[in-house]
Amino acid sequence: MAITAQEIEDLIRGSFPKARIEVQGDDGAHFAALVEDESFRGMNRVQQQRAVYAALKGAMDGPSGAVHALALTTRAPE
Repeated sequence: MAITAQEIEDLIRGSFPKARIEVQGDDGAHFAALVEDESFRGMNRVQQQRAVYAALKGAMDGPSGAVHALALTTRAPE
């Protein structure tokens, strides 16, 4: 089950509507994403990344997940 970078962005945007989001990858399984959102202020990186993974709603879950790998960078705006 392949997924596009735009579909990943749409899933993330559902939880972070005002975020700056950049998703790269075109093989349908391996992606890199940058998510910059004010809601991350005061959170450590693990907390930020868990929030983004939760937004992906199972797209990364086990062998049936559409996303095989996601290099994730998260931060609050400077």
